[in-house]
Amino acid sequence: MYVGKLVFAQLMEHLPLHTLRRCVARYPSRYPTLTFSHLDQFLAMAFAQLTYRESLRDIETCLRAHSGKLYHLGIRGRIARSTLADANEKRDWRIYRDLALSLIQTGRKLYAGDDFGVELKNTAYALDTTTIDLCLTLFPWARFRKHKAAVKLHTLLDLRGNIPTFIHISDGKLHEVNVLDQIAFEAGSFYVMDRGFLDFGRLHRLHRAQAFFVIRAKSNLQYRRLYSHPIDKASGLRCDQTIALTGVRSCTDYPVALRRIKFYDATHDKLLVFLTNSFDLPALTVTELYRCRWQVELFFKWIKQHLRIKAFFGASENAVKTQVWIAIAVYVLVAVVKKRLHLEASLYTILQILSLTLFEKTPLDQLLAQIELDDEMAKNANQLNLFM
Repeated sequence: MYVGKLVFAQLMEHLPLHTLRRCVARYPSRYPTLTFSHLDQFLAMAFAQLTYRESLRDIETCLRAHSGKLYHLGIRGRIARSTLADANEKRDWRIYRDLALSLIQTGRKLYAGDDFGVELKNTAYALDTTTIDLCLTLFPWARFRKHKAAVKLHTLLDLRGNIPTFIHISDGKLHEVNVLDQIAFEAGSFYVMDRGFLDFGRLHRLHRAQAFFVIRAKSNLQYRRLYSHPIDKASGLRCDQTIALTGVRSCTDYPVALRRIKFYDATHDKLLVFLTNSFDLPALTVTELYRCRWQVELFFKWIKQHLRIKAFFGASENAVKTQVWIAIAVYVLVAVVKKRLHLEASLYTILQILSLTLFEKTPLDQLLAQIELDDEMAKNANQLNLFM
């Protein structure tokens, strides 16, 4: 029989504790840490994410039920609902943001060589925004509409490994296009966006940074065709043009030539028009690259369904951001473990196993390697697909 660390402790061995200590030192606070450290706070919140706890009292009850094992989980402080609530309210959320960003850097290195379905050597990102609805009475700082509150999660997703590389949490009133002002564009990289981000002044700044974009065009686009490139209509392409903008503002905001590609999606019976500043990439590859933007939509759906970012344990802005960043850190930590242990199972499957086995002492690599994955059976199962 294996006598060793609990599964939760084995998972947290992949957490860079030296980075956490540096983050804590970077944002000092007066909140006491002797009886309930920042690590205790992170571990308790990570436990809540992995086991789908619904409230602070739920966290307290579950952990106290295993009080004899808390030391072996790595938790040294006494778990109390009020203590955890105060820590989430008063400790700087940027501590956990910086910790998550450190894990993101580790994850990106591990997934750097992965294929994402498009023949492209450049780094490719998908940018999108999701809205999390809140109660205006409990979250007055996040006013969205007259009788509604919300926070927006603006995310830049690296398509190799689906690792979020940039996350900005704002109130519901911030328009998504403003997030482009906060992103440091990487030369040679591709940024795939929906038409909600269409702002030619900001896209020209991206162009001047020697980066590339692929974005849906709006129906009222004003332009002049400069040249038409040959296409194969059997592939779904309808045109591949070099254009110049002619709108009153757009021609000033984006004074150089653009590439306009029209594609017919027979599966959904839609005619899609894309704009890009890449003239070397094959037109069909541009359309495939935009199709990969759906990965960020799946990321939002995944974290909303499998992590706790819709029901919050605190009502202040600091508590909300702390919970979101710890959720992201847990997501990336599991992704890092998946890669380090060379697991073929999906993150969802791994999380399902972890949620039931955190207090067992089975070696983590053996536990997760025993997962039998049968995609064909999953596809042919009688369970209805609610997200077609």
